[in-house]
Amino acid sequence: MGGAAEVEAGRLAQEKGANAAVKQFGARMVEDHGKAGAELKQIADAKSITLPNAPDATHQSAMQRLQKLSGAGFDHAFMQMMVRDHEKVVAAFDKEAKSGKDPELKAFAAKTLPTLRTHLQMARELNTGAGAASAASR
Repeated sequence: MGGAAEVEAGRLAQEKGANAAVKQFGARMVEDHGKAGAELKQIADAKSITLPNAPDATHQSAMQRLQKLSGAGFDHAFMQMMVRDHEKVVAAFDKEAKSGKDPELKAFAAKTLPTLRTHLQMARELNTGAGAASAASR
């Protein structure tokens, strides 16, 4: 679910982002989370597991809020969302990589974790920059 939300939010950032770095981050979310989602879907399909194909209610609500924003306000809210989401997903993938029961899912989590950690670091850096840009534009 988180991956689908990151892709959807990334597309929105490419459209509505004011800061070029925020737009680039959005593009990276679409690319990286899209690839990871496709790989996870292959694993799930092989195990006859159905994955959610849309963001959950929490993410849908956040997306609706983002859609109403523009400019620096959008950038700031988007980057805050990316930090929160990536903190949660890094923790979940770390747990799965260390103590998961399914070897394929455990390996997928371990393989994907470095990219997610990079996303989190980038999101934190851009959140600080987007926050500063938002404050400066007020």
